[in-house]
Amino acid sequence: MRRVVLFVLSYGLWLLLTLPGGDWPVYVVGAVLALLVAIFFGAEFTHRPLSFLNPRRWFWGIIYIPVFFWHMLVANLDVAFRVLHPACPVKPGIVKVKTVLKTDVAKTFLANSITLTPGTMTVDVDEDVLYVHWIDVLGDGEDVKANTKAIVAKFEKYLRRIFE
Repeated sequence: MRRVVLFVLSYGLWLLLTLPGGDWPVYVVGAVLALLVAIFFGAEFTHRPLSFLNPRRWFWGIIYIPVFFWHMLVANLDVAFRVLHPACPVKPGIVKVKTVLKTDVAKTFLANSITLTPGTMTVDVDEDVLYVHWIDVLGDGEDVKANTKAIVAKFEKYLRRIFE
């Protein structure tokens, strides 16, 4: 079942990326590649493949996309300001943040969301703790709750609804 779900998701993504369409070889190549992905990586995909059919997860996944892009835009503007500012107001460092997410997929999406947001980069994940390199550390960087609220909270509430 995992391989079937991975094939459908992979082929669906292929179709979205090749819109508005094309010749029939484009669809055949996509099907072959999706089939190969499903065969080789299907066992590693997920432990509950039918959870991807839950409409609530799809709804929150669709909501998450513009939320993520908004935070990415704000972070881009913040980093641009810091780079262009004559005093270059940065205070880089590695901070510790905690997550309430339990599944590996949710933690991976959280870590990638943090890394794709300019000014932050996930360095390590250890159980429910993430270590993040941050361009402008708050205070002394030791306040885990403040760091978590500033970095993780904006993504976590959506990812929990999608993956858990």
